[in-house]
Amino acid sequence: MACKRGALIVLEGVDKAGKTTQCNKLVQVLQQSGRPAEMMRFPDRTTTIGQLISAYLEKKSDLEDHTVHLLFSANRWELVLTLLLYIQGFCLDWCMKPDVGLPKPDLVMFLQLNPSEAALRGQFGEERYETSVFQRAVQQKFEQLMKDPSVNWQVIDASQSVEDVHTDIKTRTLNAINTAENQPLGQLWK
Repeated sequence: MACKRGALIVLEGVDKAGKTTQCNKLVQVLQQSGRPAEMMRFPDRTTTIGQLISAYLEKKSDLEDHTVHLLFSANRWELVLTLLLYIQGFCLDWCMKPDVGLPKPDLVMFLQLNPSEAALRGQFGEERYETSVFQRAVQQKFEQLMKDPSVNWQVIDASQSVEDVHTDIKTRTLNAINTAENQPLGQLWK
């Protein structure tokens, strides 16, 4: 699996020039053509620094002009890891190499849940990687991994009730146990 990086495309212009509208349209057309695309908007008003900027822009606080300029830059630095994740992504080949030779699972069940739906669940966002942006990227990597026919991936709809998900998992597990009984243990990605 070759590592490819994405492109960072920036739309700039004066206020009300149509930046957000055009970004949304561009992301939509890229996604419709099968290319992964995400939009980031600055200032990102959801961050700590972004909230300071938002209060300033909404005339709820006063700041010196140089300070505001530095806050805009700091807001971009605040999200540099997310930005790099979009551009560089995780090279699956690199991520897989340390696990080559480990016991190969007889079944890998992927609990599929839309990141926006996951965000509605209790305590979402309390841990470092619990952001919708990061979770969408993780889901895309899992989708790439699931294309590997040497691993038995099965997708389970995690938006179902707890009991329905449990029943699905239990059924698939029992089937995998019965199948594995007469097969040798394999090695992962060998």
